[in-house]
Amino acid sequence: MKKFRKYIGLITVCLTVMLFVTACAQNGGVNKPPTGFIYGSIYKFIGKPMQNIMLYFSNLIGGANGAGWAIIIMTFVVRMILLPLMLNQQKKSTTQQEKMARLQPQMKLIQDTMKRKDLNQDQQMTLAGWQRELYSKNHLSLTGGMGCLPLIIQFPIMIGIYDAVMYSKSLASSSFFGISLSSRSISVTVFATIFAFAQGYLSLVGIPKEQKKQMQSMMLMNPIMTLFICLSVSGSVALYWAAGNFFSVIQQLIVTYIIMPKVKKEVDEELKREPITEVVTKEKVDELLNAKKASPAQSEQTKQLHENLRNRNKGKQQRRP
Repeated sequence: MKKFRKYIGLITVCLTVMLFVTACAQNGGVNKPPTGFIYGSIYKFIGKPMQNIMLYFSNLIGGANGAGWAIIIMTFVVRMILLPLMLNQQKKSTTQQEKMARLQPQMKLIQDTMKRKDLNQDQQMTLAGWQRELYSKNHLSLTGGMGCLPLIIQFPIMIGIYDAVMYSKSLASSSFFGISLSSRSISVTVFATIFAFAQGYLSLVGIPKEQKKQMQSMMLMNPIMTLFICLSVSGSVALYWAAGNFFSVIQQLIVTYIIMPKVKKEVDEELKREPITEVVTKEKVDELLNAKKASPAQSEQTKQLHENLRNRNKGKQQRRP
């Protein structure tokens, strides 16, 4: 469960969005804009302005595909605004991954030992303490270097774009290269899912083999959620999702082939100045396990000693006149 900690924010946001957009789709979208305090405020201050911008671009571009291009342009603008923050967070995450790769031998010792079923509570606490000490002494974050700020910022923006599309008749009823934006679209869903899978695949390029095994299952989470969401909403919203995933692929290319090599070089130079601190060794693990094995023997020895003392005292009592 610990290795999934850094994905909890992503899962929470995605599930919330799924519930929200599914409700929008079921309510027909364009009938009544939200009026509640939270969603009503998001629509008033974010959704409505975005809706006006999209309509402006749609009229400016004109033609049958104007609304679709307006959605893509709006998505691009939002992504460009968030790009510096997202790249900064991914740089931190990449730095964490590189340092974790150097700690992998010690982490593997702890993880393999924790899998043993014959450990007592004290030994489990000792192993957990070693893990915390390993992170602390090597200046690593237990959360994986992945902050939730970009996700928190994106949440009202995503809902705002959904509102802009779902509560505008002209946007929701338009088409994009023959694809209806007012009903579910299998083709847009396929593209969105492919882009999500491509982004996940690129995120594993250059990752150490041991870490890649841990991340492969999570790589499938985004495409699966993308598939479910896009099948639950109108083509206009699915188009926004597909465009967002396309820009995520571009962002991941920047991270994988520009930021990651630079980060690896920086980490190598940092570790030359301040090498990895060794906290866990095979000898320490063996000593911890042998302490448990010695415990029953010591207990048996103590029990035998008490038995001998009782027999000796019993003999002395029998010899008394």
